[in-house]
Amino acid sequence: MGKKLIYYFSQSKCDGNAEMKNLLGSKGANLAEMCNIGIPVPSGFTLCTQVCKMYYNNDKLPDNLCGEIKNFMAILEEDAGCKFGDPNHPLLVSVRSGSIDSMPGMLDTILNVGLNDETVIGLAKKSNERFAYDSYCRFITMYSNVVLQLNHYLFQDILDSARCKNNVESLVDLDVSTLKQIINDFKNIVYENTGKHFPQNINEQLLSSITAVFSSWKNERAVSYRRIHNISEDLGTAVNIQTMVFGNLNNNSATGVIFTRNPSTGEKKCFGEFLLNAQGEDIVSGFYTPLPINNNTMGKLMPEVYEELYIICKKLEEYYKEMQDIEFTVQDGKLWILQTRSGKRTPEANIRIVVDMVNEKMITKNNGILKVDPNTLNSLLHPIFDIQCDKQVIGVGLPASPGIASGYVVFNTYNAEKAVKQGKQVILVRSETSPEDINGMNIASGIMTARGGMTSHAAVVTRGMGKPCICSVNGLHIDKNEGFFVLGEVKINKDDPITINGNTGEVILGILPTILPELSQEFETIMQWVDEIKTIKVLANADTPKDVEIAKKFGAEGIGLCRTEHMFFAHDRINLIQKLIIADSQDERVNALEELEKMQKSDFKEIFSMMVDKEITVRLLDPPLHEFLPNNKQSIKKVANLLGRSIEDIRSKVEQLSEQNPMLGHRGCRIAISYPEIYRMQIRAILSTVYDLRNEKNIVVKPEIMIPFVISEKELILICEMAREEARNFNNVQYSIGTMIELPRAALIADKLAKHAEFFSFGTNDLTQTTMGLSRDDSVSFLDTYKQAGIFENDPFVVLDVEGVGELMKIAVTKGRKSCPELKIGICGEHGADPKSIGFFINLGLQYVSCSAYRVPIAKLVAAHIALNQGHSKFSELTTN
Repeated sequence: MGKKLIYYFSQSKCDGNAEMKNLLGSKGANLAEMCNIGIPVPSGFTLCTQVCKMYYNNDKLPDNLCGEIKNFMAILEEDAGCKFGDPNHPLLVSVRSGSIDSMPGMLDTILNVGLNDETVIGLAKKSNERFAYDSYCRFITMYSNVVLQLNHYLFQDILDSARCKNNVESLVDLDVSTLKQIINDFKNIVYENTGKHFPQNINEQLLSSITAVFSSWKNERAVSYRRIHNISEDLGTAVNIQTMVFGNLNNNSATGVIFTRNPSTGEKKCFGEFLLNAQGEDIVSGFYTPLPINNNTMGKLMPEVYEELYIICKKLEEYYKEMQDIEFTVQDGKLWILQTRSGKRTPEANIRIVVDMVNEKMITKNNGILKVDPNTLNSLLHPIFDIQCDKQVIGVGLPASPGIASGYVVFNTYNAEKAVKQGKQVILVRSETSPEDINGMNIASGIMTARGGMTSHAAVVTRGMGKPCICSVNGLHIDKNEGFFVLGEVKINKDDPITINGNTGEVILGILPTILPELSQEFETIMQWVDEIKTIKVLANADTPKDVEIAKKFGAEGIGLCRTEHMFFAHDRINLIQKLIIADSQDERVNALEELEKMQKSDFKEIFSMMVDKEITVRLLDPPLHEFLPNNKQSIKKVANLLGRSIEDIRSKVEQLSEQNPMLGHRGCRIAISYPEIYRMQIRAILSTVYDLRNEKNIVVKPEIMIPFVISEKELILICEMAREEARNFNNVQYSIGTMIELPRAALIADKLAKHAEFFSFGTNDLTQTTMGLSRDDSVSFLDTYKQAGIFENDPFVVLDVEGVGELMKIAVTKGRKSCPELKIGICGEHGADPKSIGFFINLGLQYVSCSAYRVPIAKLVAAHIALNQGHSKFSELTTN
């Protein structure tokens, strides 16, 4: 066959190891590694990821693969002491996926492969009859769903009917005769829906199961998951064929999942759940409520297994130097480990785990920083709901994933997508979630389920997403038509507002107010390490004193963009700028400007005082004037009454200033050319504030005045002269002046602009629009289509277009620094916090990035990651503790 495509693993023979993750997938590599270090793992073999690629390239499995599989099955039979298809001592196998990056629940698995009408009798003689037919029942359901593509509910309805008829709660409680009848009913469903009998050929079962698992790489939920988590489509999955061990053999058997630390809090304490007499799918399905793994449950029911499991947990965590998520089965008192992987955990838990592991000398600071994913910090930094306010708690469930979310109730992905498009936040309410719900879970603010434990699908996936989730809400009954749910005595309709508290499990009526989050000491510790390592400054975009306060809280090293127009938009101030715009005479304009100047000085005084010894860049007025004016009849009438002018006056001014394409219209420094008194007022407000603070409070600041939307050297010369003239009125006031590079022409004449500017700041939002000819507002309608077609890999307003926009930035940096070697250059566009773009900015030689205050820690962490990965962090001695 040429290249080796199949790798064996067992306690006595193992072809692979943990370093072969790209070939064996994460699951296969870890199974092999566990065999190498003496962990009890059922024997098996892995079809590598190359087989998956061949399958998709040729629309079939590789030639001769069937023969190779047969050879490896013979080795497996020898290890297991039983034979595949033997009617007396049948070997059963699991066929499981194994992607390189963990994708919990997204790819398919088939258990109990090798059962048919003959081997089930042999299995019954070998063990016990009830177990054998229970396993056959499970196999037909899973095979029919995954391989034959029949709806799971066709089979679930029969099970539900049987449980009701026999007055039992689960499959485990049904007797043998009932199970045999269910199997006959299942076979009839298969024949009615496919026109074929359920396959009895065990080799057909095996090959079709392998093909189905490879096919699941491109199922809808897996594609959505990869899109959400930025996992490459080209990686493919491995397939693991492994000897079955049975957690449903008897009451001395079990299945479970255990984390080596608490995935919600990070506490250094094993956390897990198990089910007696069950198989692995039962515990993750959310249909059954499992038991906690602790001394009072497993410790009493299975004391020897409990002790061995904890020893293995400690060994695996110390070996991998990472919190582990471990799947296990107990077969008649014997413990088997089926999988270990890096455990999904909340951002809060991850930060605590990293700091604890560094303190425990398990990992270095540098390793710890690299274990914190910048994308997961978002949920820690934005406002949270004030749970101290009055609230009406209507129910309680398991706090499966922490955090607090408010939103409007929806019951399925379709309604979630519809509501989010309307600008609503939603809470997705389900009986239990399944991988098919991934898109709805991704866009929902929080998830609530009627069933499922702390290791159910809903719990694991939401923790990975950093979203709140409550499972097994007591007394939650969902209407079959999904129009409402009832919780206790309260009826909640679709689109009604609720709040869920994933920290406590509480379900609360209505929307709760928000407060700023309290960041943990572990978070502060991580950010201290980051500051020691990163090599680029991270500033914040902040426009008001409140914004600056938030920026300081999140560790901003200065203000890289203070947009003065945002000071005008406050409801109690906008009439001042409106009064200026509609003024008919010089006197009216002067009066309005004086009032605006007082207001701006008040804000500057507060902002400058808060940022002593920090960089502060103030951008002069940028948007076109018409944006400050009303745009409908009712608003025009209101402004007319407020300003004592006629409705016709206001309407006339609105029409006079309206533009067909305001993005490229009368804005930025063009306003200063037409109305120099506006920029003079702003410059004067800045400089007089600096003067007053120095003389009155001995506070010394040196603001940077930024001129937007420049396309001409002459524009810059005129406004620089304007600033010098105003500065003469304030003795020895320190300031610098620079420009925003946000138009292609500005980038191309950067050498000329640098003769007059002390700094450049790239406004990549507008530079992207004007370079690519895309409106960030209107292009939303087709950007997804372009990404699907492979024209864009990413949204260019989220991830910088390095090939086009980036090339203009290179030109501007090269020309600017050639003209003025001391030129300070940074970026203040939205790309300033994008993990994929920051590396480009660092390599381009920018001295700072500036971003939203809430994204400052994210940008800092990305910068530290880049410094470590490129080997040029500030302090190389930090590579060891």
